[in-house]
Amino acid sequence: MSLPPDASVGDGPKIGDSIGKTEFGPVRAEDLARYALASGDDNPLHLDADVAAAAGLKAPPIHGMLMMSCFEPALQRWRPDLAIARMSAKFLRPVPVGDSIVISGRIVRATSGPEAELLLRLMAHGSNGDLAVLAEATLAPASRPAQL
Repeated sequence: MSLPPDASVGDGPKIGDSIGKTEFGPVRAEDLARYALASGDDNPLHLDADVAAAAGLKAPPIHGMLMMSCFEPALQRWRPDLAIARMSAKFLRPVPVGDSIVISGRIVRATSGPEAELLLRLMAHGSNGDLAVLAEATLAPASRPAQL
């Protein structure tokens, strides 16, 4: 059963509530090198300042998926009883190495009952305030398995 846009899930969060801000970083070149090794994404754009400069960037950009990985711990800090069931994102702007990533978001929809979920609009901003990633995540009780 869907709740109206101004409803809440039990005594929990309400539509429009903020998850607060969580800052990660600053992200260093060593962090990008470790991420590249672990992920297999060794694109020189992220690892070599000369390659980034040739592409018109002031510094190597932080990997997009590394930025996305910041959403989960931010959400766990906010609501450890919930887990990401689904997530999608659009990468809008690069964030250069040396910057921090600031995660924030708001609840845009809530459902109740046995299939209770929260839909969140999430954002990752660089240190300069530019929106780098716009995402949506569906959160469900942590005891319910994620959908693949």
